[in-house]
Amino acid sequence: MADTKAGRIRVTQIGSPIGRRSDQRQTLIGLGLNKMHRVRELENTPAVRGMTTKVSHLVRVEEIG
Repeated sequence: MADTKAGRIRVTQIGSPIGRRSDQRQTLIGLGLNKMHRVRELENTPAVRGMTTKVSHLVRVEEIG
């Protein structure tokens, strides 16, 4: 697979979905985030990376282990 890194990422919600398009709100819910400053540790897969890219202005992403 191209550019697939094994490991996990930590995703923190830093922006509010209020006033955002519904697809961005649904993407946050898909990531398991629904309130400010919530943190989720997720597998580093292409699907999750695509979701974090879509809402990059609302989340902070950190590589972990």
